[in-house]
Amino acid sequence: MEILDILVKAAQFFLSLSLLIILHELGHFIPAKLFKTRVEKFYLFFDPWFSVLKKKVGDTEYGIGWLPLGGYVKISGMIDESMDKEQLKLPPKPYEFRSKPAWQRLIIMLGGVTVNVILAIIIYAGVLAYWGEQYLPTKNVTTGIVVDSVGESMGLQNGDKVLLVNGVEVENFNVIPMEMVLGAESITVERDGEERTFPISSQNVKALIQNPGFMAPRIPYTVRAFTDSSVAEKAGVQVGDKLVGFNGSNLRFYDQFTDSIPAHSNDSIVLTVVRDEARIDIPMVVPSYGQIGVYPGGTYSDFFELETKSYGFFESIPAGVNRATSTLSNYIRQFKIIFDTETEAYKSVGGFLTIGNQFPSTWDWQYFWNFTAFLSIMLAFLNILPIPALDGGHVVFLLGEIITGRKPSEKVLEYAQIVGFVLLLALLLFANGNDLIKLLK
Repeated sequence: MEILDILVKAAQFFLSLSLLIILHELGHFIPAKLFKTRVEKFYLFFDPWFSVLKKKVGDTEYGIGWLPLGGYVKISGMIDESMDKEQLKLPPKPYEFRSKPAWQRLIIMLGGVTVNVILAIIIYAGVLAYWGEQYLPTKNVTTGIVVDSVGESMGLQNGDKVLLVNGVEVENFNVIPMEMVLGAESITVERDGEERTFPISSQNVKALIQNPGFMAPRIPYTVRAFTDSSVAEKAGVQVGDKLVGFNGSNLRFYDQFTDSIPAHSNDSIVLTVVRDEARIDIPMVVPSYGQIGVYPGGTYSDFFELETKSYGFFESIPAGVNRATSTLSNYIRQFKIIFDTETEAYKSVGGFLTIGNQFPSTWDWQYFWNFTAFLSIMLAFLNILPIPALDGGHVVFLLGEIITGRKPSEKVLEYAQIVGFVLLLALLLFANGNDLIKLLK
């Protein structure tokens, strides 16, 4: 990967992360201020030992830390990640978090997650209103699918037409692989005019997770580019040519060439291409490694009819809510399979490198906003988990206090915070450790 590509990915990642952190922390900051609770610090990124930038305005110090693992607001009289116990030894002050009614503390703690959800809805609605929604309908993939060895191990074959996943039609073709991974028990295809149903086992899911590109629409072979030592380019093949056969055979699809040409290693063949609607025969010798050095090209829109939905301003709002809801539902389903030891999905859990690599190497605002909305949903879900040190951990204690009328002791909250922090550190090391292992492979 070129340095410029890395910088573009990194810039998108840090912009998205910074936006999400600032708005999440504002979700805590605003209700704290409304309830006259003192906020001592508001930081983007963490600042152990020193900060990059800081300025105090009123009672609050605003700053940027040097450790980009998140951000925080430090609220007076609250046991949080700062573990400031000296303040808690003093009698409670009226402006402190611990002095406020439980319902106010609950709203303050739920503020960050609430903002994350609202932000995702606003972004999705804006994306749909501005760009609309374009997708490839499954019914329009009339050429069928192409699968790798993982798909073949399930019983699928090149040319199969997907009809049902788990007995249900899937309108958007690009959703099919995800549905197969996230709990579907079967896939039904049409092959040679007959319907065939294949089960999806835990072992299948394990293989699918490790090979996310196991299925794609079957496309013709159009020349996009050549390898450095391409025999096809040297023989006279040009970018934009359509490969339609060799040695007199008629082949329609890319996979048919990749399956058959290796058998002709070191042989002379006559490749047939279509250029400007004319058929041209081009002789060449296939190298010993069985490849002619041609990269396939074209987008789905070149081969299939895409569906485009446009949304007006008022239509985009419920559509944004639906998109956020379905995104959350799918993420919860993904989260569940992490704990299924048979699928070994935990091995695919990634950290900052994995997230950063999801951004494209060229700046794409539509993708940026869609992925930022997804990250906002992801952060909302993870933060509301009932783990001490997360918002959800505080919420559990507050709900218990509201229900029982009894406030947990500060020692209990302190120990819970330590346990939660250790758990989060372990998860952080595990996720980023997976990234490092993948990088070194």
